[in-house]
Amino acid sequence: MVKVVRSTIVKAPIEAVWDVLRDFNGHDRWHPAVASSQIERGGSSDRVGAVRRFRLKDGSELREQLLTLSDLEQTFSYCLLDTPIPLFNYVAHVRLSPVTDDDTTLWEWQSRFDTPAGRNKELAALVGNEIYVAGFKAVSDFMGLEA
Repeated sequence: MVKVVRSTIVKAPIEAVWDVLRDFNGHDRWHPAVASSQIERGGSSDRVGAVRRFRLKDGSELREQLLTLSDLEQTFSYCLLDTPIPLFNYVAHVRLSPVTDDDTTLWEWQSRFDTPAGRNKELAALVGNEIYVAGFKAVSDFMGLEA
């Protein structure tokens, strides 16, 4: 099993960052790889069990399900249901924590998944860099923050 962990400091208060991230269907507004997204069956994007179906800019389509969401702890987790990328048993967790000395936010994004034999490093780099690190920068840009 592969484990990918990335973290960053977002130069904004935790409430502002959480306001962007807690919308499970809002990643098409800020992530550079996502072209469009919708919650299946017209459900609410903050309801545990919600499934988002989204299309990447390369035309690929994915489905992910919201597993947990806590406004108290500013965390959520989700899993991949359908993906063209061979990531099996993929479960990801996002957690925000306040950095109290300068009113910024620590954002941790991590996942565990299985891959086909020999593809661990390649797919770990793809998830860590093209999804998580790209997402960190994209949220800061979306919020109008300096990197």
